[in-house]
Amino acid sequence: MGLSITVGLLDDLDRHDPEGAAHHARELAVLAEALQAKGIHWSEPAPAGTGRAARTGGFPYGYLHHLRRVFVLRRRGPVTPAATTDPEQYDCDRGDVEEETLMFSSHLLCHSDCAGYYVPADFDDPVFLPEEAGVAGGGTVGSTGQLLAELRRLAPAIGICPETAAATADPVVAADDPYEAEKHAWYVLHGACRESLATGRAIVFH
Repeated sequence: MGLSITVGLLDDLDRHDPEGAAHHARELAVLAEALQAKGIHWSEPAPAGTGRAARTGGFPYGYLHHLRRVFVLRRRGPVTPAATTDPEQYDCDRGDVEEETLMFSSHLLCHSDCAGYYVPADFDDPVFLPEEAGVAGGGTVGSTGQLLAELRRLAPAIGICPETAAATADPVVAADDPYEAEKHAWYVLHGACRESLATGRAIVFH
């Protein structure tokens, strides 16, 4: 069981699951309306109807936590991989992550672990929609562009060159890389951001 990340969900469901497509189209319309009320103008493009495939990826939920941890460590001091970090120190680091999350400024940190959206619209801080809006992920919505910028700033700390990554399609991380978990999550999110910005479609956590 893990986190699935999709860009172009409606395109895929439109061909294989019309009922599912209708359901998610309604949810995305609710999202667009709630964002509009916040002054953010975006809506999911209609399915292309050309057999376009969705971009999908995913990883264990823990990988996202590991990536968030190194994001915070990079700001505060030395970065170490989760795989070789003492459990007691890792728990201490989690406290630092919680502190940074409560600043409500990071699009990587301020987002549900298992549901919700990033949209290709530019806004400085994550958006917190009211509960009554009924938006998945607790109503926290991130900006695709801001997430991409955070990922690129983080990249060198875990041994990734952002420019090289942008030119490489779905690189494979070696299993014995100490940052295997963090890099895998980084590449999936980075690829999703690029696809979202290129197509105008939301990144969907599900």
